[in-house]
Amino acid sequence: MDKSLQDPVDASCKAAGRPKAADVEARMQDLLQTAGELFLKNGYTKTSLESIARAAHVAVRTIYVKFGGKTGLLHAVLAAKRDRFFRSQPMQTDPRPLKEIVDEFSRNMYELLTSQEAIDMQRIVLAETPTNPELAEAFWNGGPRQTREMLARFFARPDIRAQMRADVPVDLLPGHLMGCIAGDQLCRFVFPAEKPTPEQSRRELERRLELFYLSILPPQQ
Repeated sequence: MDKSLQDPVDASCKAAGRPKAADVEARMQDLLQTAGELFLKNGYTKTSLESIARAAHVAVRTIYVKFGGKTGLLHAVLAAKRDRFFRSQPMQTDPRPLKEIVDEFSRNMYELLTSQEAIDMQRIVLAETPTNPELAEAFWNGGPRQTREMLARFFARPDIRAQMRADVPVDLLPGHLMGCIAGDQLCRFVFPAEKPTPEQSRRELERRLELFYLSILPPQQ
């Protein structure tokens, strides 16, 4: 193996013993950060594991052992970025009323979806997916699928279900809510210079959420 790709910490561990858990976690976070930056800079297809390993100062075999390859690494990059936005009370156990939970989730999700990093990643996925199906699968599994499954579990909670109208098709709510949060995503891709102010974004999100609540809650709730 190319010595330039060998993990320096792996070599030092033979003399110094096993690394501390905090050090291992920090190295993994550095690797995910580096991989994310290279994916955004060069695109998924043109970013090799070798280039990621060199930039992150780890061995290629470390990536294979930890993530199974490039697809697994992208999945981990996306999942890590998503998890940073959802470290508060888990939706499946949050005891607050439905509207308070959904409001907080929606603000966090909108911030995530409209970040430049997320927009750039979506552009890469849209451009490369036709010739690289594994990219679409990694992107979907690393973020959107997990979010929709989390929302499905939330809306299926008996106490949350009891706050909605009886005729609401619960299975459609994850996609319905995500659509209300995201708004007109096409405009963000086609007219990137026409970015609304934070205040405009907040008002528009509130209006879309009101429409969402009108569609699921009993009258005057």
